[in-house]
This record gives sequence, structure tokens and C-alpha cells, in this order.
Amino acid sequence: MRNRAIAASRTGFDPMAGAGLLLAAVVLLLAQAFASIARAQPEGFADLAEKVSPAVVDITTTTLISSPAGPGEMVPPGSPFEDFFNDFLNRDGEGEPRPRRNQALGSGFVISEDGYIVTNNHVIEGSDEIQIEFIDGSTLPAKVVGTDPKTDIALLKVESEAPLAFVRFGDSDLARVGDWVLAVGNPLGQGFSVSAGIISARKRELNGTYDDFLQTDAAINRGNSGGPLFNMDGEVIGVNTAILSPTGGSIGIGFSMASNVVSKVVDQLRKYGETRRGWLGVRIQDITPDMAEAMGLESTRGALVTDVPDGPAKDAGVQQGDVILSFDGREIENTRDLVRMVGDAEVGKAVRLVVWRDGKTVTLKVVLGRREEAEAAQNGVRNGGEDGGEKPAPTEKQILGLTLSEITDEIREEMGLGPDAGGLLIKAVDESSPAFEKGLRPGDLIAEVAQQKVDTIRDFEKRIEEVRDAGRKSVLLLVRRAGEPRFVALPVK
Repeated sequence: MRNRAIAASRTGFDPMAGAGLLLAAVVLLLAQAFASIARAQPEGFADLAEKVSPAVVDITTTTLISSPAGPGEMVPPGSPFEDFFNDFLNRDGEGEPRPRRNQALGSGFVISEDGYIVTNNHVIEGSDEIQIEFIDGSTLPAKVVGTDPKTDIALLKVESEAPLAFVRFGDSDLARVGDWVLAVGNPLGQGFSVSAGIISARKRELNGTYDDFLQTDAAINRGNSGGPLFNMDGEVIGVNTAILSPTGGSIGIGFSMASNVVSKVVDQLRKYGETRRGWLGVRIQDITPDMAEAMGLESTRGALVTDVPDGPAKDAGVQQGDVILSFDGREIENTRDLVRMVGDAEVGKAVRLVVWRDGKTVTLKVVLGRREEAEAAQNGVRNGGEDGGEKPAPTEKQILGLTLSEITDEIREEMGLGPDAGGLLIKAVDESSPAFEKGLRPGDLIAEVAQQKVDTIRDFEKRIEEVRDAGRKSVLLLVRRAGEPRFVALPVK
């Protein structure tokens, strides 16, 4: 006891008292942990459902179909009922098919007290009439303000004498995997229905260029399309759009377009009645590790330019083979990043691009065009250049598992190429070679090797020698297939 007392007096700490403090601290930490868990797991969603439901609507669309299914589709051919059905369908039209109305159901939500409503484009596409039903049973007709098939979003408008209950968009970038969410809508035509779950994953892509889906296990079924996905603050962080299911019913894999995508689209539809996305005017692809090594890059970050057609990028001096590292001051991780950033940018805005070219960075200034106008103008005819003249008989050689041939006018005509088409034709690929594993196939055209144009076998061999002399393991090829360019890194060792 004396020794313990001496130790306590020297340190100013009594072990018995310290044990008590430690126990108290543990108890406090446990209490805080349980309180945190209690906050994270709500007792129910009734208050939230009651708060947001007045702004959620059922949508019924009507489409007039002039030609109903013929009797052959309703009864077997030759059936004694065939004439009966024929007479029944035509009885009011003196031999003409009788028009009929087809109805479809979906969901939506009000975003302003003056009656703007968001839903999916596929809910209202092709419809002749759109009817909106509110939770109190009242109905109003709606008109289409604008649509965006790329994100499957549509903006509607109803006229109401009284201000309407509405909800606001939240920041979907703040949503975390595991957060609670609430889906509200009209599943299978059953009327207003609520389902709860969590965010299962973020940044999911389906088929669209601008896809940014939140994945959720909240039950979503047919009829939920266009309905809102709420966070626990009652903010819309997604628009329920699709499900993954072998049965057509919910199996816990639903997709909601992120609100940070939807809100930008809605703002443009509301202002212009259409979308106005920025356009850079380049074709791009992601960079693989072997491509990075072949180009002397330290990482795979950025977007590799495979082609620069006429447009803003070409006017600004962007070149094929450039790697775009940043756009308007923001770093580019991959092609998806660049596409989203450019699409979100204002048409006509002057932005700075930082590109990697010939071992150093170059800064360029680009004035963005409008994507919709570019797409309308590029429906497709690519004109050839001037006649390239005659060339000697083709030289063929097998290099790196590729049987290569120089291009002649006969080859150009056979393959439907323009008269100025250059490069080397791949006539055969050794299936045991790295070239085959990289996806090279007979009929592909090699336009560049190590970011330099090639037209002869000797050009190709010289580029390979230069790459080997530089100590690199791979060479970068620009390959065109059916006119579409892409880069491939091919081992040279």
C-alpha cells in the first residue's frame, strides 16, 4: 500500500481512481454509439411519407391507336370466329378499322407551386393526352414542356387555380451507399404507394451517355417510373427510372437517375423547352496501363483523343493523340468525366483545356459549341479527299503477329474507303499473338504508329525500331474499324 501511495504521489494519478474514470468513459462511448445507431435507423417513415406525398402524382397517358390487332392475332386463322371478330372490329367504320385508346400509367412529382411536374420521358412519349392525379383524387390535364431522351426526363405543366404542394431537389453527390431512401409512386397502377430501402450503389451506368444512376433496394415496379426517390430530409435525390429483373417485378435492384443530372436538364427544359449541352468536338477513349507506358505517361488519368473532326476542338488546335488532362480547371479521370463536364458546360463558353502532347503539357482555349446542333449536322456523310494517285503493287509482311499490306486504289474501292485513305491494312492476325488478344482483326486499318502516320511497311518497321530503342515495352497504334478510330497499345518485346 505504501508503495502504491508513493507512486500515486509521484505521478499525481491514483490507479483506482483511473479505473473508475476509464469505466465511465467506456460507458459514455457506448451510450453515444447506441444513440448514433438509433438516429441512423428511423423508427418509421410515416412523418416523411405524409410530408412528401402531396407533391407526388399519378400519371395516366392515352394514345389513340388507329389500327387494332387484326382477327388473325386474336383467333387462329381459319377459325369459325374469324368472320365474327372481323365484323365486330369494323362495325362502326364501314370496313375501316375502329380506332381504340391505349392507356399507360406512371408517376411524377411537382417541383413548383405553379405546376411544373417531372417524370420519365418513356412515361409520356408518343401520348395524345396526359392526365395528372393528385393524392386527394383531383385531376388536371398536363402539357409537355420539353423532353430529354438521353436522360429519359420529361417536364410537364398543369394549370391550377390554387398553389400546389411541391418538393425540392437535393444534392445527390452527398448521398452515400447505405443511406436510407424512400420511393413514392404508382406501382402497377395501385395508386399512391411508399417503399423504403437504402442506396445500394452509386454512379451506375446503363446505356446512356449521361447516365448517373443511384441503385436502391427500395421496391420499384412498373408504374413507379418517373416517381421520386427521397432522402430522409424529404429532398428528391433521384428519379426512379428502371429495374433489373428477370421476372419484370422488383427483386431489389432499382435505378434512379441522380438529381444532380436531372435538375440541370429540368432547368434547361423549363427555360428553353429543350436541352442545350456543350460540345467539344472530339472522339475519345480511356487510357489503359499499357497505353500509358507506351506514351510515357505516369498514370492512366485523362481522356485520349482518337479523332478531331471539324468543330471547336479542331479550331482550338486539339490534335489526334492528345491526352486531355483537365477541362475548365477540373481534372479529368476518364472519358466519362470529360463527357459529363462538357455536357454540363454552357454553350458558347470559353474554357481552358490542358493536354499532354509530345511529353509535355499544352494549354488550349476552346469556345464550346452546342451538341444538339452538331448531332443534327453530323448525320453522316464523310467525304473523301482528292485522288491520291497510283501506288505500286502492295507490299505485305508479317510483323508482331499481323500480316500487313499497303493500301492500293483497288483495296480502297473494295473496302469503300475514300480516295485519300492511308495507313496499312491488316489482312490476317495470328490468333496466338498479343495483337489478337488486344482485339485487332483482319480488315482493320492502322493509321498511326507511335502517334505518327504510316503508309508503308517501312514506316511501320521504323516506328517499331524507334520505340524499342527508347526502351518502351509497347507501341501505340491508331486503328480504324468501319471508320471509327481507337488506340491500341501493342507489346513490342
